[in-house]
Amino acid sequence: MRLPYRSSPPSPKPTPPLDLALLHSYPVTEGWNSFIGAIRTRTTLTTVVRELAICRVAVVNGALFEWEQHAPLLTEGGLSAEALKFIGDAQADFSSESASSVLGADQRAVLKYTDAMTKTVTVPDEVFAELKGCFDEREVVEITATIAAYNCVSRFLVALDVGEKNHLH
Repeated sequence: MRLPYRSSPPSPKPTPPLDLALLHSYPVTEGWNSFIGAIRTRTTLTTVVRELAICRVAVVNGALFEWEQHAPLLTEGGLSAEALKFIGDAQADFSSESASSVLGADQRAVLKYTDAMTKTVTVPDEVFAELKGCFDEREVVEITATIAAYNCVSRFLVALDVGEKNHLH
């Protein structure tokens, strides 16, 4: 961590390193937890769709702490170890035959969209059309917001080296 963690407030469970970093600014912490909490718990997305986006952002941005927190949720959601390994490959091609053998069309659409938003910000029309073909308008907005939010999270984690692991990449 590039800044010292703040003291943990009294709590029956340990405060995560991200929160200990955010606590340098209570207003930021409060807003962050409200926004990210809504992304994580108040959308209509399935756990797998949400976590695919979050995990792929973590991989593309090199946010190991984020990956370690969210990848187990993909496994719990029923994603195979083979699919998880594929998602964890920063150079993965989600249009390939091997991607099709371990990921559904909707999952590949989410991953392609995540890569476009994270790597170049702009999304090619064909990538957007593929996503829109798999999800309704509300889900498209929620997927987009999830990817955007977790790009923010990953960039905060990596810049401040939260979790003291990001410097290894």
